[in-house]
Amino acid sequence: MDGTVLVADDDRSIRTVLTQALTRAGCKVHATSSLTTLMRWIGEGLGDAVITDVMMPDGNGLEMLPKIARDRPGLPVIVISARSTVMTAIRAAEAEAWDYLPKPFDLPDLMARTARALDSRRAAQADRPSAQVQQTDLPLVGQSAPMQALFRVLAQVVQSDLPVWIAGEQGAGKSMIARAVHDLSARQAQPFVIVAPGDLAQDGAPAAILAQAGAGTILLDGLHDMDGATQARALYLVDAVAAQQTGARPRVIATAQPGQGGHELRADLYYRLVGAVIDVPPLRARREDVALLATHFLYLAEEAGAPPRRLSPDALDILRAHDWPGNVRELRHTAERMAWAGRAPLVPASEAAAALQSARVPDRAIPASDTLPDAVAQHVQRYFDLHGQDLPPDGLYHRLLTEFEAPLLRIALDSVAGNQARCAALLGINRNTLRKKLTTLDIEVTRRGKLM
Repeated sequence: MDGTVLVADDDRSIRTVLTQALTRAGCKVHATSSLTTLMRWIGEGLGDAVITDVMMPDGNGLEMLPKIARDRPGLPVIVISARSTVMTAIRAAEAEAWDYLPKPFDLPDLMARTARALDSRRAAQADRPSAQVQQTDLPLVGQSAPMQALFRVLAQVVQSDLPVWIAGEQGAGKSMIARAVHDLSARQAQPFVIVAPGDLAQDGAPAAILAQAGAGTILLDGLHDMDGATQARALYLVDAVAAQQTGARPRVIATAQPGQGGHELRADLYYRLVGAVIDVPPLRARREDVALLATHFLYLAEEAGAPPRRLSPDALDILRAHDWPGNVRELRHTAERMAWAGRAPLVPASEAAAALQSARVPDRAIPASDTLPDAVAQHVQRYFDLHGQDLPPDGLYHRLLTEFEAPLLRIALDSVAGNQARCAALLGINRNTLRKKLTTLDIEVTRRGKLM
């Protein structure tokens, strides 16, 4: 490795490690804890590559990237950050960082990337269009390698207009990522239209969906649960989008749970939708992210009125050991149960275990002699027993109604094969009310008992 590398980080240990590693590799190194000093070096023409932290005592490293690009076009900048969120990755890509890595980073990986940066010195794309980034509450956080790889793909995808294929297990966050692609792109102010199989039931549905979407985004949700006739209408919709004038047509995103649908997917439809592919890792493949996600959901529950609570080390061990068949959605509901289960600042291991147990699929059906009031009474009594000598937090009535409402909606939807109009009639509520409840309760539409 040959060249001069500028290192900027306020952590002395990181500066020392990088200086030693780069020097042994044959590089000259200038290290500083000051962003001002780094920018002075760059202005003086020093350095063939830069490694910089984001949050520095005297400024933000990301905010300096445009100035670096103007002053030193083609100077590769590798951003490292302890803020391991998708927003950091997106901002690094938008600011045209040469590369981005989360902390704690893998030293051999960073060295390899630095070598490529020194070799390439590729020209910065000064005129590259930039999407307007919008702050969101999406729990796209993670320090794991699978999530960091997803962040990098997502940072590239939001800058393009390619159709996107998002695959992953139930509850892994496919629809959430689809929404992030829309919200983090230049289309964020345009409509985001979710199309379930039931929404394509009529022959005239594609034209109506196209008119509703405008220049926004169309999400085809759950392709593997679409029958042949529905897939044919989806194909017609995709072709109609492609036939529209570039710049005025919507972007198409599709989600699927491979191997779980009731119908074989048409090859011609699939190949029209795989312009960009995002594979969503299951939560069991990134257990190191469980603490970050659980903390995020506990914060959200606190904002909704729950007492402030954090995980004890023992509770965290229990959560990390769980296989999470329901993925992020299961963790979210588990965290919500823990948030409301007590008043102590730290969630003990017993409450974490109880929260997981209450969500476990029962080994047997409820006996025929058990009535609905009996089953509800048992659930409510367990909820009170969980608090020991303390009373549950205030607001119990609406929380328990929500717990009853969610499975009612899921089962009703399943019984009508995901037809929302029929489900609304079955429940005796307005279809718009049903749609609002599905969104509020984070319920994905089901078909023939399989998640879309």
